[in-house]
Amino acid sequence: MRYFLVVYNRITGAVDVKDFTASQREQALEERFARELEERHQPEMEVVLLGAESRAALERTHARYFHSVEELAHNVEELAASGL
Repeated sequence: MRYFLVVYNRITGAVDVKDFTASQREQALEERFARELEERHQPEMEVVLLGAESRAALERTHARYFHSVEELAHNVEELAASGL
């Protein structure tokens, strides 16, 4: 398991990701809380700490942080067309 500190700007779509190993869990939590304090007056900023097996897995399970609305809509259209 890896931990990923994700800082996402809801307006611009900019995303910053910092990767932590399982043994760095406490450090990841501390950095999350510190970053939340930094961003507390910016409601467009979202700070989350997520666990995943890899960055690729994170991008699959939390695609909204890594893809535009248009890309996500296109993926949904493709799934609908495939009958899933």
